[in-house]
Amino acid sequence: MRTAHVLFKSEVAGTLIQWDDGSFSFEYRDEWTANSTKPSISYTLPKSQKSFRSPYLFPFFFGLIPEGSNKEYIARFHRLDGDDFFGILLRVAGNDCIGAVQIKAA
Repeated sequence: MRTAHVLFKSEVAGTLIQWDDGSFSFEYRDEWTANSTKPSISYTLPKSQKSFRSPYLFPFFFGLIPEGSNKEYIARFHRLDGDDFFGILLRVAGNDCIGAVQIKAA
């Protein structure tokens, strides 16, 4: 099991988990859902539902991963399998990420 914090504007909004069977879950923090001024991190992960499960990496998070030769370079540089999307996500979406969302290893 691998875990990451999902930050929105540098504040922890929830937790992304890759389970041992390869499936994923995302759950908002209670403090995030209780605060009506805090937005959903994505339209596909609405704040109204607390926990989400998927057999593959959620499209919102997958969209944060570079494509093509950039993805290949990052995988090679960090000695990751090119299909280790969670590992690549942790390497690229922690600091230099477009938008308000960051992914940090827990």
